[in-house]
Amino acid sequence: MAKQSHTAAKHIDFILLDLLSILISLVIAYMIRTDRSEDIEYFERYRNLFVVIVFIYVIFVTFNNAHSNILKRSALRELSQIVVLNLTIILTVFAVLFAMKQSELYSRTIIGMFAIFDVLLMFSFRLLRKASLLKQFSEGKNTSKVIIVTYENSAERIIQTLRRENSGYYEFVGVVMIGDTVSNVSEIRGVPVIKMEGILDYIKENAINEVYIFCKHGESGKLMSKFMIMGLTVHVGLNLELKNLSNVTIENISNYTVVTSTISKASIGELFIKRIADILISIIGIICTLILFVIVAPIIKIQSPGPVFFVQKRVGKNGRTFNMLKFRSMNADADQKKSELMSKNEMNGPVFKLEDDPRVFPFGKFMRKTSIDEFPQFFNILVGDMSLVGTRPPTLDEFEQYKTHHMSRLAMKPGLTGMWQASGRSEITDFEEIVRLDNEYIRNFSLALDIKIAFKTLFAVLARKGSK
Repeated sequence: MAKQSHTAAKHIDFILLDLLSILISLVIAYMIRTDRSEDIEYFERYRNLFVVIVFIYVIFVTFNNAHSNILKRSALRELSQIVVLNLTIILTVFAVLFAMKQSELYSRTIIGMFAIFDVLLMFSFRLLRKASLLKQFSEGKNTSKVIIVTYENSAERIIQTLRRENSGYYEFVGVVMIGDTVSNVSEIRGVPVIKMEGILDYIKENAINEVYIFCKHGESGKLMSKFMIMGLTVHVGLNLELKNLSNVTIENISNYTVVTSTISKASIGELFIKRIADILISIIGIICTLILFVIVAPIIKIQSPGPVFFVQKRVGKNGRTFNMLKFRSMNADADQKKSELMSKNEMNGPVFKLEDDPRVFPFGKFMRKTSIDEFPQFFNILVGDMSLVGTRPPTLDEFEQYKTHHMSRLAMKPGLTGMWQASGRSEITDFEEIVRLDNEYIRNFSLALDIKIAFKTLFAVLARKGSK
């Protein structure tokens, strides 16, 4: 199975500029921090580091479509994309060095300075290149001339949509209207109308590069063949037949071409980077958990006899169950007493929530308020049952009450925190609002959004707002 569309070649100029930025940044950081008398072995060490960084960058660009829609991004969004890219590079470099037991051989100062310089240089290079390209496009240079083929009743809407999404690279020079009846109009939204009978001459005279076809399946195949014979690049829109599908991709499975749609737009590259970050952060979290264990375990034992850890079956991605760990904050017989408290549930829906739950012992209330009870879940994150950011995993009895549209919450790996915790934590009492926020996270997933949610959750914990 392989994706058919990759945009790396289209953005080769930006990729080359990024690589130049990486080289210059590492050289500057090395020269500032390194004594000129350092031996050749030390130099070769950082030359090898450059190769590793370039490899990580290439993997990121290949799987993450890092330059998609780059000409339409605002300066602020561009900066955030570059910051995420460099954070990914640094985290992955440290993971590689840690795995190879070579982290002590490299200066953290040099790597840190490299990241700062690279963000500044890459941002500057990209802005300058974008300004140069947009100026060329405005002057009609290096553009791609395009004709559109569609039905008359769709033509105006499609032209407006394509223009709205156009960065300036595409120049729409003609529209061909098909169908049984076509009115005698000369242009639509300033785009000349071309007769199908004279299309070959028009293509010859205007040096057309690409064709966009928006029509139904039976007609699009014939038109596609016609234009491809002319040596044009042909794009076939599927929206007329697949109007409500989200995150659509075209894939090859054996001899079949299929259209794939999913609620989540997360790419393989993004998920790979997310997993690397989860592993690194969970290692730190586990160290903190072990330190906390020494402090909280005796208090738990004194205030409420029973196990220190609470282990509960939870439902993860696509309905797979796993054992979720927490420091126990309730009395050992809490599950048996839950049925007696159901009438006091403060949450609308299958989730049970009670602000002043009598099953929670005094120190347990403190752990919940400060989210200390959640720390053992870093073990779940390390083994891959959970992620740092995701959707909170339901209990088995909650899952049994799910309606069809609730299942979408399970489209991504569950997280220690998520959109609804960062948005309101325990102040949200409507389960449908939780579902809405979780779906919003899944549909709009990005590494930048994960970082934003993580920081918002941290601030919420520091502000001592309640958690589930």
